[in-house]
Amino acid sequence: MSAPPAGSRRSHSPRRRPAIDDTTPTVPLYDREDPTDTADLGVADTREHGRPRVRWGARLLVGTLLVVALIVGGTAFRVWQTARVDGDRAVDAVLVLGAAQYDGDPSPVFAARLRHALSLYEEGLAPRIVTVGGSRAGDEYTEAEAGRRYLIDRGVPASAVIAVGEGSDTLGSMHAVAARAQQDGWSTTLIVSDPWHSLRARTMAEDSGLEAWTSPTRRGPVVQTRETQARYIFRETGALLYYRLVGASPETETTGLG
Repeated sequence: MSAPPAGSRRSHSPRRRPAIDDTTPTVPLYDREDPTDTADLGVADTREHGRPRVRWGARLLVGTLLVVALIVGGTAFRVWQTARVDGDRAVDAVLVLGAAQYDGDPSPVFAARLRHALSLYEEGLAPRIVTVGGSRAGDEYTEAEAGRRYLIDRGVPASAVIAVGEGSDTLGSMHAVAARAQQDGWSTTLIVSDPWHSLRARTMAEDSGLEAWTSPTRRGPVVQTRETQARYIFRETGALLYYRLVGASPETETTGLG
């Protein structure tokens, strides 16, 4: 075969482009300015299935549970912390919160409180002891009267023991004591009760207009075992939260906490 003449160009037939199949789906372009466009990077659009709403609902539920846990845990810590602190100082009166009594004889829980109040009085922290607590149906004595008799029998002058025989729960007792304090012209008090009851008692006393500190008992049925202590911390945490929410005292006749 002879070579093509110099300067001549080989002719080529034009190549055909492959036909485009119009039935093949095209990927839509991602519009970065559109916050609702999820076509980019394989992000599935779940709006139709309601998943974002489920996620926000779960977050709200988890957040609520965390807040509740913090409130309950913080309150329980304060109950425990106040139970361990002695606020002993000179005051106008040592206030003993009543508990069960049987025909004028204080129950073991009440007797433990009275003995602690007696020691504070003998230390000279207050010129008077106030016993408080009403009576239940069929009782001959109020809790306040039973406490007063107990203290007088152990050497406290009758003139130094004031019985406020009112109140079927802690809040009612604090209102009655605050009224007596205003009548007699005193305002500061050192509250004697069980350790786990101290924070709620002080809170109610302050809300009633008294200037109060606490001096918890360290002996008695309520502080004997860790199981008992845990049970009362749990109970008092719920009782304090109930008071903060409702403004009422949650005691019943079977609690023995007055």
